[in-house]
Amino acid sequence: MIHRIGVLTSGGDAPGMNAAIRAVTRTAIYHGIQAVGIRRGYEGLLAGDLVPLTRSSVGGIILHGGTILRTARCDAFMRAEGVNAAVSILKENDIDALAVIGGDGSFHGAKELADRGVNVVGIPATIDNDVAGTDCTIGFDTACNTALECISKLRDTASSHDRMFIVEVMGRHAGYLALETGLACGAEFVLVPELPVDLDAISEKIHYAKQRGKTHSLIVLAEGVMHASELADKLKGRCDYDPRIVVLGHLQRGGAPTCFDTVLSSRLGAAAAEALIAGRSGLMVGRVHGRIVESPLETAWTKKMHLDEDMRHLVDMLSI
Repeated sequence: MIHRIGVLTSGGDAPGMNAAIRAVTRTAIYHGIQAVGIRRGYEGLLAGDLVPLTRSSVGGIILHGGTILRTARCDAFMRAEGVNAAVSILKENDIDALAVIGGDGSFHGAKELADRGVNVVGIPATIDNDVAGTDCTIGFDTACNTALECISKLRDTASSHDRMFIVEVMGRHAGYLALETGLACGAEFVLVPELPVDLDAISEKIHYAKQRGKTHSLIVLAEGVMHASELADKLKGRCDYDPRIVVLGHLQRGGAPTCFDTVLSSRLGAAAAEALIAGRSGLMVGRVHGRIVESPLETAWTKKMHLDEDMRHLVDMLSI
């Protein structure tokens, strides 16, 4: 029987985390179970930084960006002593179950806890959208819309000044954010970590477009490929532009979540709490083909994810 559910946010923040915290808390309370917030992720757990969560304390946070519980990365939790200490702290505070909101790194920690007998369910939240077991992670849609809004403004100045812009978006190991944003904004090129960069092909396409009368160009670059400044240096002298760079950086993590992310967070947060209450553990919740599903936690990093080939083809085809 579950009496107290803890909830924490770990790793990089993502819009919609607060909506997920709210959903876990209110679902627990609805079923007569106490909710406890753990500040600063696993680091806060090891420090015993706990706070009671009530229906009123999570009121009004559903559309707030960031996370009211704050987040951090914790080196100590990567060692067995740290995980064992966390298990003891959870027991000392009568926390029977734990909802972990974060990406696959956070889920690795959750799996270590589950292997030591802690009831744990993961809720996928990262703007990189690189967690298997769900079609979309919390925060991805908002980050795409934030990047798209910024790029649409750059398009205006690019056409006014006959310029090329290289826009660097987040994505160290995965190009999902770059690909979706690039398709939505009509970028001429989208460069992602999963594929090699062909500078000759970029130069030829830009030169051909300029011959046809096109006066500006846009490249969306995932940060994991290279820095925007490095790409600009490589392209100088290869094309008829002096490239300008814009690095969106952490801007993409902020702001109120979109309707999609708010609904997704609410559904996943409630599903996680209900799974814990029902006694299920060692799993993550996700949204697949519109339905909420459960998968083993290790699915997040063991199942191979691939960029959408149709979207990649669309970028090439529509940017001629």
